[in-house]
Amino acid sequence: MAEDTSAPRSGLFESLRNLATGLVAIAHTRLELISTDVEVAFAQLVKLLMWMLVALFCLGLAVLLLVLLVVAAFWDSYRMLVLLGLAGFFLFAGGGMIAYAVHKLKTHPRLFAASLGELRKDYQQLEKKHEQKNA
Repeated sequence: MAEDTSAPRSGLFESLRNLATGLVAIAHTRLELISTDVEVAFAQLVKLLMWMLVALFCLGLAVLLLVLLVVAAFWDSYRMLVLLGLAGFFLFAGGGMIAYAVHKLKTHPRLFAASLGELRKDYQQLEKKHEQKNA
């Protein structure tokens, strides 16, 4: 009789062990996916920032030289009007770029979109199994 009561107990412990092993495997896979997402996002951000700094330096130098050229060309007749017009243009362009950057920050894709999608699928599968078990 003692053997009859131990059989379900070992089956229960085995089932719990299998459940724990499955949960650990799922968590491990999801953590690997999240860490990969973070690494990719960080590498893309660093690359983007580097290129943006180089582009801003080149554009800033070009704008400075262009402004000097225009001011020198109109030095005798309309220097104040030209300086005012160029200052207004750059203020308008800078405001537009800031508005565009804010728009991009608000509409960028979520950082862990792939990981969250996989976790959502896991949750749905667990819910289906739970519903089938209770039905």
